[in-house]
Amino acid sequence: MTVEPGRSGENWDDLPRIAAGDSFDFACAGCGGCCRGRRDLVLSGYDLYRIARRLGLSPRIVAGAFCKSYLAPQTLLPALRLTPDPRTGNCRFFEGSACAIHAARPLACALYPLGQSIDPVTAKIEYYVQTPLCGARTDGGRVLNDYLTDAAILDRAGIDARWAVVCTRLSEQLQAAADHPHFAAAVKRVERALYYDYELGDDFYPQFQQNIEILQPLLEKLLA
Repeated sequence: MTVEPGRSGENWDDLPRIAAGDSFDFACAGCGGCCRGRRDLVLSGYDLYRIARRLGLSPRIVAGAFCKSYLAPQTLLPALRLTPDPRTGNCRFFEGSACAIHAARPLACALYPLGQSIDPVTAKIEYYVQTPLCGARTDGGRVLNDYLTDAAILDRAGIDARWAVVCTRLSEQLQAAADHPHFAAAVKRVERALYYDYELGDDFYPQFQQNIEILQPLLEKLLA
């Protein structure tokens, strides 16, 4: 599973990998360029939960107001894409020249200009970089791990890795049952478990784990 920078038209497979100790002197200059004209921001359940918590609204309400729900054609998983502002074409949360939810911004935004690849079997995380379209340069001496730490990406890495592993397994189940008469009902149940059945007063990860534990026997029964 990958989270891609998505703005240069480059194929992520062709982009160079970068290790934690490699030099990485990119610094955001606050130009807002990566917030304009974005139509490719796919959210994980953790992304949605963080935004919902920041806004004080339920995940389902946030998804209904700011996202488009669809069935991802390659994985057959339910997915959420953050829709742009219909007036400007920019991110819904881009106000003035800043992100209104910066502390809860989606992973793709925190990563920019990096992409992230997670092996669904080993949960190993790799990072790759496109040529930055904007940004400044630091004085030197900084490495990728510094950038990841400052962007709070390492704080959530375990959750993102587990999300990738679980979604890969669910995708395999749904693809194997694509012609089943209860396929649509199974997709709806997966969508609830991944995105909506969360209390904002409780931490995301224990709820995610519990949701998946409840989901698995339900899917087996539905798709039997």
